[in-house]
Amino acid sequence: MVNLMNIATLTPEIDADPKAAQKKAELEINKLSKRLHRQVGQAITDFNMIEDGDKVMVCLSGGKDSYAMLDILINLKQRAPIKFDIIAVNLDQKQPGFPEEILPAYLKSRGVDFHIENQDTYSIVKRLIPEGKTTCSLCSRLRRGILYRVAGDLGATKIALGHHRDDIVTTLFLNMFFGSRMKGMPPKLVSDDGKNVIIRRWPMCASPTSCAGPSTASSRSSRATSAAARRTCSACRSRPCSTTGTGASPAASRTCSPPWAISSPRT
Repeated sequence: MVNLMNIATLTPEIDADPKAAQKKAELEINKLSKRLHRQVGQAITDFNMIEDGDKVMVCLSGGKDSYAMLDILINLKQRAPIKFDIIAVNLDQKQPGFPEEILPAYLKSRGVDFHIENQDTYSIVKRLIPEGKTTCSLCSRLRRGILYRVAGDLGATKIALGHHRDDIVTTLFLNMFFGSRMKGMPPKLVSDDGKNVIIRRWPMCASPTSCAGPSTASSRSSRATSAAARRTCSACRSRPCSTTGTGASPAASRTCSPPWAISSPRT
């Protein structure tokens, strides 16, 4: 896949012509956007992710994948043959330095209904986990429980998370090597109590934003995502922290967790 940041240097001819470089960049963005829309639409159809009358709670972490997911869902909602509602939700865990003004400003600019859930899980994690120990396991479980409750309060029928194909494959291997079982992340998952349905919109896509800057689905959100996407988890000090309530990502498990802590990556 073409890296859009380097499009202007693909050939000397394009590099010498700024207009040609800009046109090339716009063409690549358009092609990538169409591909992602098609793949997400295919996943929705294949796994019956969204039904008529659904209220989809889109979990935004402040990272690139969740921004792209929201952007694509907004576009698909406008032309879908069924009617469904979207509400964006972010869990502010009171991490020191969290840029709390970015998401509300962006969501207001897009005209999207949203809810910011303020819960100081950071203090809980720091109090319960000894210094130097991994915090991801407890942190992710606290997030998941909070978002399940928020979904009920908001009347959401589906909880959309930003996991993509790479996450699903990595989780499978983590479970195989560290949990001795064949278990991954299904594209559609009903919670144990049957009250919540989780949908993962990117099962057909390799990391959807890895090659095209902060937002592949739309260049509109690139500046808005950049500050939040670079945020580092204040609890473990080693990685961008996901506040979607999805549990630590496979990358997080590799970075933050020793082998004994990866015996049961999230499902």
